[in-house]
Amino acid sequence: MKDNNAPFTAVISESGAQYMTSPNIPVTHGFTTRLGGVSGGIYSSLNLREHCGDSRENIAENYRRIASALGVSTLCFTRQVHKNTVRTVTAKDAHTLFEPVPYEADGLITEDPNCALVIFTADCIPILLWDREKNAVGALHAGWRGTAADIAGVGISRMIEEFGSEPKNIFAAIGPGIGQCCFETGCDVPEAMAKTLPNAMDFVKPGKVSGKFMVDLKGINRALLIRAGVPAENISVSDECTMCLHDKYWSHRFTGGERGSQASIIAAKGLA
Repeated sequence: MKDNNAPFTAVISESGAQYMTSPNIPVTHGFTTRLGGVSGGIYSSLNLREHCGDSRENIAENYRRIASALGVSTLCFTRQVHKNTVRTVTAKDAHTLFEPVPYEADGLITEDPNCALVIFTADCIPILLWDREKNAVGALHAGWRGTAADIAGVGISRMIEEFGSEPKNIFAAIGPGIGQCCFETGCDVPEAMAKTLPNAMDFVKPGKVSGKFMVDLKGINRALLIRAGVPAENISVSDECTMCLHDKYWSHRFTGGERGSQASIIAAKGLA
């Protein structure tokens, strides 16, 4: 296993699609960037967001590039709603592009090596999970509402229930998302976090203007994973902020919502 404190690694595929990998997840996975695709204009260039105004041809080619780079073909998506539902899926739940997903969930888990889990972000925090004993995986979308609803802890609990996982055997990667440097909120966000995590204010600083607060969503999700039993040394955290690096990642805040999306993808395959 690699050093969990090592930085995430940038990978450029043969097609040019660029994504990041975690130092402590050895199975097939990637946190995509917005680089190396074919989309143009406000969707330039590796847009993976459906039904947004980008052409179907561009989106399909972007998916082809990242799927080919990761060596996956069966993609399981979900309809994200900023809550904490975590759904178990198999390859039978594979999604066909441009057709609606028939269920809502902000997290997916599976033991099926033929099922690549996909969640989308554009400032929210992506979390990928891998159980080294059961070789089960998970993908969680943690916006501030999902974070306050402890989707990280729910994801661990669901893996325990479904696969018999032990938290000590689970490794987690918290990917690129908005950093504390840029996530300025009103009092409602830290108050919601404090209801879930007693020491949440350890991850909150005064904002740039009176009455505002800077919230560390990555730090809170890391703390929630640790509370759920995942050893601290099993958790890697990307130090990249999607808003600061808006030329590399999609940022909802920076673009005012006129944007594409990156995807975080994991499959229970690829171990040597």
